[in-house]
Amino acid sequence: MLIVRSPVRISFGGGGTDLPSYYERFGGAVLNVAINKYFYTILGSRSDRSIQIISSDLRVCESWRGLSAMDIQGSGLEIPVAVLKELDREIYVDLFLASEIPPGTGLGSSASVCVNVLKTLTNYLQMPLSKYDLAQRAFDIARNVLQRHVGKQDECAAAFGGLNFIEFLPDGTSHVQPLDPHPATMTELQNNLLLFFTGAAHQSWNILAEQEKATAEQSQKPLDALHEIKDLAYRMRDQLKAGKLEAFGAMLHESWLAKKRISSKISNSHIDAIYDLAIQSGAVGGKITGAGGGGFLLLYCESPKQERVRQALAGKGLKEMTFSFDFQGAHVLVNDPFIDNDSRTASRWTFVPTSAD
Repeated sequence: MLIVRSPVRISFGGGGTDLPSYYERFGGAVLNVAINKYFYTILGSRSDRSIQIISSDLRVCESWRGLSAMDIQGSGLEIPVAVLKELDREIYVDLFLASEIPPGTGLGSSASVCVNVLKTLTNYLQMPLSKYDLAQRAFDIARNVLQRHVGKQDECAAAFGGLNFIEFLPDGTSHVQPLDPHPATMTELQNNLLLFFTGAAHQSWNILAEQEKATAEQSQKPLDALHEIKDLAYRMRDQLKAGKLEAFGAMLHESWLAKKRISSKISNSHIDAIYDLAIQSGAVGGKITGAGGGGFLLLYCESPKQERVRQALAGKGLKEMTFSFDFQGAHVLVNDPFIDNDSRTASRWTFVPTSAD
């Protein structure tokens, strides 16, 4: 039996510049951090030459007699089916999928699913991938197999974990730079970040498709906004490294204002109203996570003013989600051959006898 988990992420700056339509021309840069809200895959072997996938979140259960019988579209299980078909290895397993957060919340959950299932299956098949290869292959499946308008940052966050500055080069390669500010700075940053669910889950692909179209057509307003967002990502990285968190929070606000210029779908009157209320109540800056349109509202707010912000947003019906940073990324939690007598699992275990005292 294998149990694998992968985190979702918060994006601070640079979102949108990780789309191929942008980085292939200008190069992109994103600052993000993985958080301890996870997607899980549990794999067990089968002896009846079938594949079964159960999603607890979608409340869907499907089974097939081999890969050739699987259809990528139509079941709600497109991601795990696409991963299985892409690997093209005839295996007979149960896959149980579960998440700690709902889909469409702007935290990169779809990428976390793909990274997680891919890591589970490649470990089971004894063909483990490096973190870079895991992120790239998951992106390729989402982009080229499932034909979704997605960028690269979410897969990198799920695969690597941690606080990272990620550059996306025009040749398609990525450069993940882990940030390691002073421990006191990291603790203060984590303590000063708040997440509130806006109550409006969304699918970001339509917004991203519009952005890619505008970039391809070289529409000046969206392009200028993306250039500014990328520049702010570099500046936010530098402020974090220098421990200047108030300046970082102010740049989070600047980045949100720039992001809203990309598309009219990124914000709406409800989001604008609760964001303005948070700023008036003491938050320094913030943004809607992901592509926009709904999901979680991220705020940077220093501790003395947090209770006032919480009360103000609670009055509007918003619920806070507590979290901490994740530094493991996609990670095998259980690799046990004894549970289902499967010789494929735990193949890398080495038992070393202890020396006598």
